Amino acid sequence: MANNIERPLDLLNSSKGKEILVQLKNEKQVTGTLKAFDIHINIVLDNAKELHNGEVKRNVGLTFLRGDTIIFISPASTASSAT
Repeated sequence: MANNIERPLDLLNSSKGKEILVQLKNEKQVTGTLKAFDIHINIVLDNAKELHNGEVKRNVGLTFLRGDTIIFISPASTASSAT
């Protein structure tokens, strides 16, 4: 596979220190720099921002997102290059 990604967590590992986009079950989107994650996909984001219709709704800063609230995670570079 591309970028030496063979397992799902490899994508998160390669995204550490980079901006990611997170879609939550409550229909909110959060973007920020991935600092850490665990096997439950609990993640820590720095400079996190809540988005609404692609616009920054509020700055959250350093935040923890619980894995069972996440629908998908996308590297920001992948998300922006898809358009």
